[in-house]
Amino acid sequence: MSTDLRPFVLPQFGIFAQGTHAHRFLEFDLKPGVDAAQAVAAFRQLRTPDVSAGGVNLVAGFGAELWRSVSPSGAPADLTPFESITGRDGHTAPAAQHDAWLWLSGAEPDVTWQSARAAALAVQDAATVAAEQPGFTYQGGRDITGFIDGTANPPVRRAADVALVPPGHAGEGGSHVLAMRWVHDLVAFNQLSVEEQQRVIGRTKADSIELSDAEKPPTAHIARVEMTVDGEELEIFRRSVPYGDADEYGLYFVAFSAERSRYDLMLERMFGNASDGLRDRLTDFSKPVGCAYYFAPSLNALAEAAGPE
Repeated sequence: MSTDLRPFVLPQFGIFAQGTHAHRFLEFDLKPGVDAAQAVAAFRQLRTPDVSAGGVNLVAGFGAELWRSVSPSGAPADLTPFESITGRDGHTAPAAQHDAWLWLSGAEPDVTWQSARAAALAVQDAATVAAEQPGFTYQGGRDITGFIDGTANPPVRRAADVALVPPGHAGEGGSHVLAMRWVHDLVAFNQLSVEEQQRVIGRTKADSIELSDAEKPPTAHIARVEMTVDGEELEIFRRSVPYGDADEYGLYFVAFSAERSRYDLMLERMFGNASDGLRDRLTDFSKPVGCAYYFAPSLNALAEAAGPE
């Protein structure tokens, strides 16, 4: 009788936390002269009660160069920085890659703000805040276009299979993160009739029912982002939230995947670089202004890479 003595690999549980209404995303650049191990050690301490008190969930991700330098055997082979995308008709997804990324989510914006401030102070010797974006839930889970967001997300019971690198692979228990800030042109989108908006998205606006194949154009958003290879659907786990003020607003898109290649395929199809040459029509009304890839390692890998406390 054999016994598997390998340690149980624990993911970052905040990836799957539900029911949070206030969000804050921070991206960091390392300070000159700070080595990778020192930086990861600084971010690991964010799991102390002083930073994550008050029911706030925290997920930390690292850029490819930083994570590979501290955990060469624990970095997936396909982990790379985000490279800017130019579509065939000029639509773009610009890279805004930084060294580290934090997602804090909780019940109230004052608590997430306080935790974000504490996090920035805790790592200030190693890194500086390069970008920050608060977010919120809108009308019970809708995007500010009025459509329900994430309808096709896998249920929580299957989310880990979709989001986490499987056992036996480099980076097991970790997750590839895609972070993109999209800016909506609501004036232009709201000039469309509801029926035409539904053709842009591929679902009904009121109750998020997928349009029939006859009604749904091949350029509809869900027709471009729902992908099947060799008869198997390639899923990602979306955790996006709206953001904005009176002048600029949109969606902070966040997704977790067991494989980075799923994002590459999705973005090819969205921006018209796939073999069929079709582009997601939603990009006529929403544009990304900053995109990055990060890796959210397992708690085991994070502790090992950071060294003894």
